[in-house]
Amino acid sequence: MKAISYQHILVPVDGSPTGLRGLDEAVALARLTRGRLRLLHVVDELTFASGFETGTAFMADVVPLMREAGEAVLRESAARVQAAGVPVDTVLCDRFATRVCDAVVTEARQWPADLIVLGTHGRRGVGRLLLGSDAEQVLRLAPVPVLLVRALPT
Repeated sequence: MKAISYQHILVPVDGSPTGLRGLDEAVALARLTRGRLRLLHVVDELTFASGFETGTAFMADVVPLMREAGEAVLRESAARVQAAGVPVDTVLCDRFATRVCDAVVTEARQWPADLIVLGTHGRRGVGRLLLGSDAEQVLRLAPVPVLLVRALPT
């Protein structure tokens, strides 16, 4: 039987407390396996589109701000990983109209990742139904194992 060695760990990051919990778990795992992390931030334009702005205004004004915010999340997350002594690189995905889950799965295949680690809010019932679950879709579609890290209870 082949020994499991997670050398390439993909970590989607969004700067949220839940995302940071996932990042911290990935760092701990990478330290144990002497692996490396790839941090992925997906600019999710569809989350902020209201339908009231024109496409040109949205692409010219809003999307660049979202890219800047994503780059800041990646810088801060990478600094956290580097401080722990774990090798890291970053990817900003800003493909318009790409679902977050699809971007994560595509990156896992292309890199190629051995494991995906991501934070999840663990919503159930109506909250999950209304908001959807990118974590659930990553779990269903991923070509590699997925470690879901739950948010701390409030």
